[in-house]
Amino acid sequence: MKLTKRVIDHAKYDRAKGSAHYLWDRDLAGFGVRVYPSGRKSFVVAYRAKGRQRFHTLGRFGEMTVQQARGAAIEVLARVRRGEDPSGDRQAYRRGPTVADLAERYMREHARPKKKPSSVRNDEQQWRNHVLPVLGKRKVADVSREDVSKLHGSLESTPYAANRVLALLSKAFNLAEVWGWRPDGSNPCRHVQKYREQRRERFLSVKELTGLAAVLNEAEREGREQANAIAAIRLLIFTGCRVGEILRLKWSEIDFERRCLRLSDSKTGQKIVHLNSPALEVLAGLERVAGNPYALAGGKSGMHLVNLKDPWRRLRKAAGLEDVRIHDLRHSWASFAAGSGLSLPVIGKLLGHTQASTTQRYAHLAADPLRQATERVGAEIAAAMNGSPRAEVEDIRRWRPER
Repeated sequence: MKLTKRVIDHAKYDRAKGSAHYLWDRDLAGFGVRVYPSGRKSFVVAYRAKGRQRFHTLGRFGEMTVQQARGAAIEVLARVRRGEDPSGDRQAYRRGPTVADLAERYMREHARPKKKPSSVRNDEQQWRNHVLPVLGKRKVADVSREDVSKLHGSLESTPYAANRVLALLSKAFNLAEVWGWRPDGSNPCRHVQKYREQRRERFLSVKELTGLAAVLNEAEREGREQANAIAAIRLLIFTGCRVGEILRLKWSEIDFERRCLRLSDSKTGQKIVHLNSPALEVLAGLERVAGNPYALAGGKSGMHLVNLKDPWRRLRKAAGLEDVRIHDLRHSWASFAAGSGLSLPVIGKLLGHTQASTTQRYAHLAADPLRQATERVGAEIAAAMNGSPRAEVEDIRRWRPER
């Protein structure tokens, strides 16, 4: 029979025909209506694909007209003739991974095996706090550039965090392509522009460093802070190392004879840190704890010192340096190195930078010895031109305002 609204309106479920009761259209092969025991009726298309019988639901009768359903059926059958499998594609989509699945696989197969523990924690925090609440239930295949841009834009007030989320998603969607969860070249993070980040530069002046040294000495005399915490801060000042490199330093990595640290692992991999005499003196004064491989032993047996934030917060407050982060001690080491005339490549090598651009932030400081030199040359020339005794060279550093 030809399917019409009247025919479908009068169709009743026939229990004798089982759970699948169909009415088929005589004019368009494969186009029909399924009648359910509840009385609900849905338009379907029946076809064969890859040797299997498929029933593709078009929509409910009443929500779409017979004419609309017939047109949709023609489109589906045309796709089948082109070798497609509309019903199979729909099922595959329903079973497709979500962004929550992507996060889980990213952490399991990429972050935990390949990243350092601190980076793993950062990734987990980004997924948990920013990505999953917004995109967690979305299909990986459905996430668009607009979705990513909207999420990135919602974090505009914290540009650094926004850019870290964008970088995380970019890597995750690259992996989604590798895993076959998205077509190649479809990463939705492409062309989403990062926010400009204000690089924070804070260097200790000579006066500030003198004040900090006095606070450290006083805290050591009065026993107000752990000896190892004070030693750790002094090592950060004298070596320019990262906090993790000092806290996880092992006795086996200290080479007193060759005056260096041979770090087996750092942010940039294996690394040699050349030691000056003040740093060696701090290391020589550390107490060895039996059974503990770490130079800065912590409160737990066999573990290293882990909490430097609280002691640093108290010490910097006492020194009037509440705006100084502990990582700024590394910047300060570099600023003193630049001011002493060391070249940027040498400073980068000493700090363990793998890219020259990282050291470039100290370029304006490295120019100070050059300015001092040109001041000396200018003074000599001026003295010669004036026929006067050799002029005194003015220390240009006095023109730099103290912090």
